Amino acid sequence: MNESWVSDGIVYPKTTWLGNELLSKLAKWSLEQKQSEFKSTLSLISVAKYSKIYQELKEKYKEMVKVWPEVTDPEKFVYEDVAIAAYLLILWEEERAEKGLSKKQSFVDLGCGNGLLVHILSREGHPGKGIDVRRRKIWDMYGPQTHLEECAVKPCGSYLFPDVDWLIGNHSDELTPWVPVIAARSSYSCCYFVLPCCFFDFHGKYNRRQSKKTQYREYLDFVTQVGCACGFNVEEDSLRIPSTKRVCLIGKSRTYPSTQESLIDKQRTQYINSRQSCIVIPQDRRAGSNHCDNHNIKKSAVDKAADLEFPENETKIDDSGIWLSGFRPREKVEQVRNCATLPRDFVDDVVLDVANLLLSATQEKPCNLPDGSLNTWNRGDSLPLREVAEHLDKETLKRLKSEYGGLQTLLKNNHQVFEVINGRVQIRDWREKKQAKKTPPEIKRRLSAEAFKTRLCWFFIHHPDGCSLTSESCPYAHGTEELRQSQILKKIKHVQ
Repeated sequence: MNESWVSDGIVYPKTTWLGNELLSKLAKWSLEQKQSEFKSTLSLISVAKYSKIYQELKEKYKEMVKVWPEVTDPEKFVYEDVAIAAYLLILWEEERAEKGLSKKQSFVDLGCGNGLLVHILSREGHPGKGIDVRRRKIWDMYGPQTHLEECAVKPCGSYLFPDVDWLIGNHSDELTPWVPVIAARSSYSCCYFVLPCCFFDFHGKYNRRQSKKTQYREYLDFVTQVGCACGFNVEEDSLRIPSTKRVCLIGKSRTYPSTQESLIDKQRTQYINSRQSCIVIPQDRRAGSNHCDNHNIKKSAVDKAADLEFPENETKIDDSGIWLSGFRPREKVEQVRNCATLPRDFVDDVVLDVANLLLSATQEKPCNLPDGSLNTWNRGDSLPLREVAEHLDKETLKRLKSEYGGLQTLLKNNHQVFEVINGRVQIRDWREKKQAKKTPPEIKRRLSAEAFKTRLCWFFIHHPDGCSLTSESCPYAHGTEELRQSQILKKIKHVQ
C-alpha cells in the first residue's frame, strides 16, 4: 500500500488497493478476536465535540504552515499540535463541568519545543507558559501573549508549580517520567497530561525488561506505573494525530486523601530510588486498565504503594537539590553529529574525491536511452562503501568517524550527487528521476517547487560531461544567473 500523510492528517489509499486488497482484509479481520493493546481513539472525550473544535482550530491556525521557519515538517507538526490542543480543550471543558468550575485551567508545558501548543492554548483563553532548554526560531513569531521560557527543567524543589492546574509533557523526552512526580509534589490538585515518545527512565535511557510486550507498550506501562506510585488514578487514551506514538496518559484525580500526602510522598521517594536498581515487578495488563491495581480496584493508595517492591534505604529530599542523582537535562546547545556541521570546504573536497573515484572506475560505453537518444554521459561505476573509504586519507576518515554514520551519512546528505543503496555508492542520474512514474505527495511537490533553482547544480560545475539534464528541466541552477532566493527566507523576512 502506497500512502502518505497530507495536510488534514488523513491517509488516502489508492483505489487499486481498495479494490484488490481491502475487501479480503476486512473479511479476515472480521473473523479475528485479537484484543488491541491500546485503547480506542478518543475514548475519554466526546468525539463530536472534538471534531468540531479540531476543525475550528485547524482553520484558525492553518496560516502557521505557510510561515513555519523550523526545519521540521510544518504540516505534520502544526496539525498534530492543533489536534492535541483540541483534545485538551475538550478534556478541560468537561473537567470544569464536572467540578463546577468557571475559570479556565492554567498550565505549564514542560519541554515545550516549538511552543505551538502553548501558543494555541494561550490564545484559546487558558493562562500558561512553556519551558524548554533551547529557544526555537519560531518563538519570536508568537507575540508577547505567548509566554515561553528558555531554561533547563530539573526534578527538584525549585521546579514545582503550586499555583498551576495542569502540567503537560508533549514528547518531553527525559522529563516524561518526572512529569507525574512534579505534578504530585506541586500541589494536591495539580493534574498532568503526558504524550510519551522517546523512552527515558528517571536517570537515563529506559531499559526493556519484557520481551512479551512491544517496547512502546512496556514504556507506556512504566509511565503509568510512575503515575500510580505518585498517587494518581491514571487514564489512557489514543489521540487522533499523524504519529505512531499517539497514546496519552492522564492523571486528574488522586487515589488518597490530602491528609496522607506526607506518607505518599515518602513512598514516591522510595519508588524513584528503586528505579536505580530496577527493583520493579513488571506485570501484564490490558490496555487502559489502572496499572496500580493488581487485584482489587478498591484498595487505598497506601495499600497499592505497599504492593510495589522498594529498597529499604531512603533518600532524603532536599528542596535545593536533584531528587535523584544521575539525572541530566538535555544540553542547551544540541550536539549535531550527522555531518551537517562539518566545514563546507571539507565536505566539498570529500564529495569531489568520491565522485572522481567513481567516474574513473569505469568509462561507460554509449547506449540508447528509453527515449531513443544516445547516452554519452558518464555515470561512472558503483563501488562498495568500504572500497571508497580505503581511497580516502587517514585524517579524513578519522574526522568522518567522529560523526554518526560517517562516510555513508555524508554521501547521503549530498543526495544531489550520490545514491547509496545496499552499502554501495554511485553517481545519481537525474534522468531516472524524471522517468519515474510515482507521483510524490503534495507536501513534497510543494517543498520541491519552493527549492527549485535555489542551489547550484554540482554536475554543471564539476562533471566532465556537465549536467545530464537541460537547464529547463534541472531543479538546480546552471550558473549563478539562474539562482532564486529560498522561499523559506522570504517567508521569515515577510513575518519580521
